[in-house]
Amino acid sequence: ASCISLYAFLIISFFLSPPQPAPETTEIDIDGGIDQDIFDINEALGLDLFEGDIKLPGDRNSIIGDNYRWPHVIPYVLQDSLEMNAKGVILKAFEQYRLKTCIDFKPWEGEKNYISVFKGSGCWSSVGNMQAGLQQLSIGANCDRIGTVQHEFLHALGFWHEQSRSDRDDYVTIVWDRIQSGKEHNFNKYDDKRSDFLNVPYDYNSVMHYSKTAFRNGTEPTIITNIRDFMDVIGQRMDFSEYDLQKLNRLYNCTSSLSFMDTCSFELENICGMIQSSDDSSDWQRLSQVPAGPNTDHTNMGECKDSGYFMHFDTSAGTEGSTAVLESRILYPKRGFQCLQFYLYNSGNENDRLNVWVREYTPANPNGTLRFIEEIKGSPETYWQLHHVSLNVTSKFRVVFQGMRGSGLSNGGLSIDDINLSETQCPHHIWHIRNFTHLLNTSPAGRDGIIYSPPFYSSKGYAFQVSLYVNGTTDSPFNLGIYLSLISGANDDHLEWPCPWQQGTMILLDQHPDIRQRMSNQRSVTTDPLRLSESSLKYTWDRPDKVGSEATFPNGTKYMRGPGVGTSAFLTHERLRSRNFIKEDGVYILLTLEDISHLLSTEPSIPPTLVTTTKVPMFCPDNPCENDGVCVMVNRAPVCRCPAGDNWWYMGEKCERKGSSQENTVIAVSSTISVFVVMLIITITTAVCLKKKYKQGKENKESLSLEE
Repeated sequence: ASCISLYAFLIISFFLSPPQPAPETTEIDIDGGIDQDIFDINEALGLDLFEGDIKLPGDRNSIIGDNYRWPHVIPYVLQDSLEMNAKGVILKAFEQYRLKTCIDFKPWEGEKNYISVFKGSGCWSSVGNMQAGLQQLSIGANCDRIGTVQHEFLHALGFWHEQSRSDRDDYVTIVWDRIQSGKEHNFNKYDDKRSDFLNVPYDYNSVMHYSKTAFRNGTEPTIITNIRDFMDVIGQRMDFSEYDLQKLNRLYNCTSSLSFMDTCSFELENICGMIQSSDDSSDWQRLSQVPAGPNTDHTNMGECKDSGYFMHFDTSAGTEGSTAVLESRILYPKRGFQCLQFYLYNSGNENDRLNVWVREYTPANPNGTLRFIEEIKGSPETYWQLHHVSLNVTSKFRVVFQGMRGSGLSNGGLSIDDINLSETQCPHHIWHIRNFTHLLNTSPAGRDGIIYSPPFYSSKGYAFQVSLYVNGTTDSPFNLGIYLSLISGANDDHLEWPCPWQQGTMILLDQHPDIRQRMSNQRSVTTDPLRLSESSLKYTWDRPDKVGSEATFPNGTKYMRGPGVGTSAFLTHERLRSRNFIKEDGVYILLTLEDISHLLSTEPSIPPTLVTTTKVPMFCPDNPCENDGVCVMVNRAPVCRCPAGDNWWYMGEKCERKGSSQENTVIAVSSTISVFVVMLIITITTAVCLKKKYKQGKENKESLSLEE
């Protein structure tokens, strides 16, 4: 009784005691503080795959030949075994294929050959189309990076690793005595009969290249680039390189990409086919500098002599309300949604504005109808600013830029440069970090070197924030580290908690003027509502005022910041300087927090292993199947799909024969049948000899026993 009383006292004390202060916000590193490549992941799992991540069937090891190419539209299945974050990342990788190549992906609908993506052990794929129906591709734990997914699907599309090319010794040196014993075969190279590099130069930047540390037995690199500047470049898993895309587009005879529409940096005098309107009061001018700014274009930032142009609308002259209209060439949409991206420089007045319209052409309006999309205005600044505008056009159209002079004094005007239009989704938010070189030079490693983004809201109403370790954590210096946290917001009382299945994507933008040649770096994290904190029994993605700690905005407003989830190995400083991540001494981080709960169940209703037809099966006019079998047409011939239960099934052309797990058990132990026969004979003999006056009754029981 005393024990029960003590227990009751503790329970009552727990509920009546005042709430404890929230613990300091923790950070969860999804990479464990280590920048693990594909081959590190697979090696840690003990996988012995060809070249580290290739599944070879039998003795075939070449993809030369059309038989091993996929159609331009590849059927796929996302197995439910995949982690939710991986599913979202795979779909983002597909979007990069659509943007930069003519390769498309579609959910499997009964086609004979298709790719089944599942959560296996590690990250791996076969090379080329194996013509075997279901072809597996594994995106296992820690493989959910977009560059890793692109890498494995390039294998499936027919590509080997870059350093296995026949000419690789001209560009890299393999240090054989630094390779783990038994792994030397992973560095073999192949002649032109086995692997075709499609007359594309050797590519240190390839997403298919080993890193310098691949399969090493110590701390020294196993691959040394003959041009030393590329030592820290090989092994990148950010995005396709320019040569990756050249090879893929040559192999599949791509002449254009699917979701790309237009790009323009105004370097050519024809200004990309854009036209000036005759219905306005002024014109846009193609210039290389303006006295009030900008001093250079955004494309080249003044680094290239006799180049570097942009379009400028002068608002220092004219009257209030005067306009200049610049229209794109006619464009033909396919998907019904587009993202317009461009850089704007405002050296005029805060009342000057840029209006974005679309001119849509339909049979009812063959001359086009203008539809207003968005107004952009703001205070003049001394730098280029990135803008995204979402469109939803379904008929042929032009994009229309209308500059309009506002009230007040202006010494400059509006300038635009580096326009890109694609049929993709725009990011939801932009975080522009200026004076980034100064931050790199002065920020300490660790928590004192963190900078925080402004607060943002998702489309569902969740408030979030991103933190950036400019010079890395104390355990992982000289890296950018990035983490996403939910923060307390205005909608918290009306939202679902713990936050379910919102995928946050953080993209460090490569500011190349052509969207197709960008190699941006991105990571995604997904809010699993059942994930528990390692240090307590609290849900990681619960309300920030329950699991977070107090923080303060620059204006003095206090708020609660939940645990940060991300990576301390987002990008090395070497890779940061290898692309156009820093431009005009600023970086852009593109942010999206979107609901992916629709991906919880992605497997088709018909098990993919059962159907190997080129079309979705159709039902037969007449049903010849017995025992409730279903008849479908396969290649114009009726085929019975037989019913099955937990321990029984029907089989045969017409489902006329029944099978069961009991029969399988008998077959499985058939090798010991002689022992059972002897035992049965002994049992029968003994039974016959006992109690003869009950002979008839016993025989009946023996019969039942034998049947059992």
